[in-house]
Amino acid sequence: MPKGTFRSPALVVILGLVTCGIYFFYWIYKVSDEMKSFNDDPGINPGMELLLSIITCGLYTIYWFYKYGKIIAQAQAQVGMTPEDNSILYLVLAIFGLSIVNTAIMQASMNKLWAQA
Repeated sequence: MPKGTFRSPALVVILGLVTCGIYFFYWIYKVSDEMKSFNDDPGINPGMELLLSIITCGLYTIYWFYKYGKIIAQAQAQVGMTPEDNSILYLVLAIFGLSIVNTAIMQASMNKLWAQA
């Protein structure tokens, strides 16, 4: 199982703000790609995740946060961690326009996963 990239949650937020959201689309692609490699799941398509996020003007990302909250929890269980299923939290925050908070929480969860794997 290949590990993903350790990223500073604060830096992810700062880069997203400085680039007016463009970095968030890159981040979504990279997270999708890392989880696909880690889980060896051919059903995950990072390019399609990115395309749907862009063509729906970010509406798909509401579902994306929910979906990847579940995927990350499953990956945590695979490596023997206690799974943190924050998918409902991600969904609620995204609905209220707080996806920026989701990125920080999700990146911190993935950093713990990469440290354990």
